[in-house]
Amino acid sequence: MAPILPLLSGLLSLAVFSHSAVAAPATEALNKPHDNNTYEYIVVGSGPGGGPIAANLAKAGHSVLLLEAGDDQTQNVNVSQWTNFLLSGNDPATRWDFFVKHSDDEARESRYIRTTWRKPDGGFYVGLDPPAGSKRLGIYYPRAGTLGGCAMHNGCLTMNPNDLDWDDIARITGDESWSAKNMRKYLVKLENAHYNSTSPHGHSGWLDTTMLDSGFSSNPDAKTMIELASQASGFQISEASDLQQRDMNGDQANRDSLVGPFGGVSHIKPDGRRSSPGYYVKETVDAGKYPLTLQLESLVTKVIFDKGDTPKAIGVEYLKGKSLYSADPRSNPNDKGTPGKAYASKEVIISGGAFNTPQILLLSGIGPKAQLKKFDIPVIVDNPDVGRNLADNYESSMLSLAARDVNGPGQIFPSFFKTTVGKIRDIYMWCGGFSFEGFWPGFPQDHGPKQYECAIVHMNPRSQAGSVTLQSANPRDVPNINLQFFKDGSEKDLQAIYEATSWVRSWLGKAPTTAGSIGPFTEMHPCEGVVGSQNCTVESQKTYIKEQAYSHHATSSCRIGEVLDSKFRVKGVKGLRVVDASSFPKVPGGFPVLPTMMLSEKATEDVLADAKKY
Repeated sequence: MAPILPLLSGLLSLAVFSHSAVAAPATEALNKPHDNNTYEYIVVGSGPGGGPIAANLAKAGHSVLLLEAGDDQTQNVNVSQWTNFLLSGNDPATRWDFFVKHSDDEARESRYIRTTWRKPDGGFYVGLDPPAGSKRLGIYYPRAGTLGGCAMHNGCLTMNPNDLDWDDIARITGDESWSAKNMRKYLVKLENAHYNSTSPHGHSGWLDTTMLDSGFSSNPDAKTMIELASQASGFQISEASDLQQRDMNGDQANRDSLVGPFGGVSHIKPDGRRSSPGYYVKETVDAGKYPLTLQLESLVTKVIFDKGDTPKAIGVEYLKGKSLYSADPRSNPNDKGTPGKAYASKEVIISGGAFNTPQILLLSGIGPKAQLKKFDIPVIVDNPDVGRNLADNYESSMLSLAARDVNGPGQIFPSFFKTTVGKIRDIYMWCGGFSFEGFWPGFPQDHGPKQYECAIVHMNPRSQAGSVTLQSANPRDVPNINLQFFKDGSEKDLQAIYEATSWVRSWLGKAPTTAGSIGPFTEMHPCEGVVGSQNCTVESQKTYIKEQAYSHHATSSCRIGEVLDSKFRVKGVKGLRVVDASSFPKVPGGFPVLPTMMLSEKATEDVLADAKKY
């Protein structure tokens, strides 16, 4: 395969092209010096889990040190303007480059079309025919190494999971505070909703949420497609206008069974600026009246324990310096960083995300005994589940080309779908004139102004066999990550994605085909040909889905139940919690960013309830 050009999708026609934008200098807002560098709480990581809890604890009057390995890119327009999110995902100032495996099947891995290689000259090659001497890196999985974490480079889609997702945690733990009914109060608490809804919402929280314009009233193509999807969902065409404004974060009765088009809620301000934990942290620090210390460019290397009868976390060790983690494309191995330590009189809270949190725990001596001994790491707690049970939603797409240019390429509408193998709605998708086929350096590929896609997210995947393991005892090295896609329950999961793709095809094939109309559509994958006239087997489509599925919603590598109790406390030690997406027993809904922020609000309550014990 020829090298894939790093072309940007039609979505970027809306964006401000700003690769040359220079971010504001990294800033550190430090409050009064603390004796012996001791704080009540240390929070590691400023993303959707760590950022909010650090700010919340400081607002409750507790001294907090927030350590972030990245710098401050909040003024970088690739970040601040949400329509630039694809640019942000490719921006070396914000990204951390992880490369993962999808399975142990090397033959299957070798057929992944977007496989990334390191060329002899140091650059990337994407494809299946690399230059001689290239080294296979694997499947690209970008993360954000910056203040605010992955909420600073995502597409801002903001969805409260199905109620069953929350109720399952309550059932697993026996802790009713995890019920969907109770968890909704954290959504209301954190949000500042700028849209109308029949459901009660918060309007004074730190996270701005806005319902995006689908183009239904102004764009004939958008109107046509939403009407077709509405009809295919069992509604009348006359109901499409109301359907595309439904609140996906509402508290409607029987919401887990509601299908068809919805309004797209996003964590952005009405003026198009991104809203995220990074800005919440900045605002809290800049207020100058809360005991929050933000220390950037500080890579935490391990947790420090007081090794009594039950070890207690009393601080962390870190390296101070720019771009020290090797996943940072700007990293230089010759920059060693400056070692430092900080201490917590109450608790250490790890919020590094599904990849870095288990790495920190393992480096600190919490994890499978055999793995720790392999790298001569003293064992604090032998817990075989640290870094195990890694889960991720499966993502695929039905990509096609219209008969003519698509009007309003950036106007997108989301929709829910229930397959025959799901007990509740198990597919979330968003459709519009764009191209998104996964991640690789320079993603996405622009297929021109005729491109039209429904990106498909399979919620509640049945396999949680993925793993995060140490590559070495060097905290600057990335861990080994194997997602083990489709290892368990593959028959039902592949059937679900196949049904979702077929459903899209069913209504796409009904688009008008008269002269000048948007139809007919020609499908590019997973079944090539004019929609309605293809001759692909079910098996060939499932094979394509299995081998080319992608993801970016990793969770559960330190999940509640095995590694944590229901209050986020790490089992076997004192004074240590994990508050991030790695905590979830399974992937929550279609997009973990909002549920992780909700989780952070809940964790704040749990931490404050225990504060008087210290």
